[in-house]
Formats: sequence, structure tokens, C-alpha cells
Amino acid sequence: MPEPLFVGLDVSKQYLDLAFSPTRPPRRVPHTDDAMAALAADLRQLEPALIVLEATGGYETDIATALALAGLPVTLINPRHVRDFARAIGRLAKTDALDAEVLALFAARVRPQPRPLPDEAHQALAALVTRRRQLVEMLTTERLRLPLGKGPIRRDVQAHIHWLEQRVKETDKDLRATLKTSPLWQATTRLLQSVPGIGPTTAAVLIAELPELGHLSRQQLGALVGVAPLNHDSGQYRGVRRIWGGRAHVRRTLYMATLVATRYNPVIRAFYRHLLSGGKPKLVALVACMRKLLTILNAMIKAQQAWAPAHP
Repeated sequence: MPEPLFVGLDVSKQYLDLAFSPTRPPRRVPHTDDAMAALAADLRQLEPALIVLEATGGYETDIATALALAGLPVTLINPRHVRDFARAIGRLAKTDALDAEVLALFAARVRPQPRPLPDEAHQALAALVTRRRQLVEMLTTERLRLPLGKGPIRRDVQAHIHWLEQRVKETDKDLRATLKTSPLWQATTRLLQSVPGIGPTTAAVLIAELPELGHLSRQQLGALVGVAPLNHDSGQYRGVRRIWGGRAHVRRTLYMATLVATRYNPVIRAFYRHLLSGGKPKLVALVACMRKLLTILNAMIKAQQAWAPAHP
């Protein structure tokens, strides 16, 4: 049998750089609709086992979609995983061509599973969630600048704050309207918001950025979000378990929801107080509550059952 072919595809605004494992001549094509269509046709003839791209910047969306529509096995990879892999094999230099080569090697040696890409509606929802987060970050920055502003600068910052506040409200409206376009999203939103501590923004983030909710085990989901404790042991040494990696945006949103839940959700509040009374530091107890809340949400979506106070 011929050796399976793996393709690394580095995406920039202007170009698409391809590398192959086993080694074949690399390619660079323009990042245009016509070039992407021709590239998809060429790759179909090669019948690659997997095509790997980094999920960065948004420039990868159109080519990943074009390849998936052509029936090619494609997956988007967390850039951190690729960078760690590059360091592990001693590839420290960085160009578009070298990045594509590293991606091809990553595909051949790690062999991640192809994952279905989100459809157009899901991509639009994710873009709205991302835009809301950007607006809130800008709003926070401007509010920090306001006390230092004098005269016309202060008036300008106040005007910008007012504009950003209005844009956040408009984006929230757009999010609600988008979620109403899908009966499945509407049902999931109702289930999620039945849990004390989960508001409309958290529900939208979970639907947009954690589509695996309800489809994985609690251990897999905890690792995916980055709330699973990881060992730090060596020989006789037993280090402190820490969380690391995962989807940072989802984790930050879950953190804020858990803060609310420790006050208003009877299950999470009781669990949090139990951990504190047992001597756990507040941050450790809070992370454990994040993991428990995520487990509850996962079980609810899997069973399609709304929150009940007696829910485990």
C-alpha cells in the first residue's frame, strides 16, 4: 500500500503555502477564489489522508470550507499545539513555507482526527460572539482611561464609551435574533439558561464556541475547556495539580458564570462552601466549581433535561 499523504497548509491574507509528508515539492498559490477552487480539485486527485491548518486570524475559514465542500479530510488545529510540536522537533525558524512544513509533519506524526467544520450559520454566530468580546474589551480599556483624561480627551473618551455601550447593546440584540433562527439553538439556550448563573451571553458563548457540549464525557470536556487538573509529578515529587491550555475564551466565560453560581446556584454554592470548609484555597475551590458546573451543563444537554435543584 502507498504511504498515506498528509498536507500542511499555512494561510495568510495573500497566499496559501502547502507542504507534504512524505516529501513532495511545496506549493504556493494566491489566496483567491479561483486559486482555492483549483487547489481543491488538485488535492482531490492526490487523495490526502488529512489536511491540517492552524485556526488563526479568520483567514483560514474560506479555504477550510472550500476543502471540506470538496470532500477532503480537513481539520483546524490550535496554534499552540503546533508551536509546541515545532519546538519539540527543533524547528525554531518561522516562515510561511516552514510553517506549512511543520503542519505537514504534525499531521503525519500526531494524526489528529478530521473534524466537521461549522456551517455558515454557526460561523456567523461565532463571529458575533467574538465581536461582542472585542467590544467589551475596548469598553473596559476606555473606562480605565477615563479617570486620567482631561478636557477634550476626557470628552472624547466619554463619547467613545457611550458609543461602545450602544454597540454592545446592538450586538446583544443581534445575538438574540441569531439564536432564534435555529430551533436547536433556541432549545439549547432555554436549557442552559434554566441553570442559575447562566445568562444569555454565557449561553451564546457555549453554543458558538463549545459545540461539543453534550457530546463528550465530562473528562474530555474538562480537558477541552482547560479546567481538568493536570499532574506535575516527577520521581518521588508530587506537585500541585494545575489547569492549563484549552479554550481560553470559553474558560473565562465559565469563570464569570461560576462566580455568579457560587452565590445564586444552590448546588454550586453548597459545593463551594464545602470545599472552603475543607481547607481548599478559594481559587482551587472556584476551579472545582467551574468543572462541576460544566459537568452539569454537559449532562443536561446530553439528556435534554432542564435544570432542577436536585440535579447532581
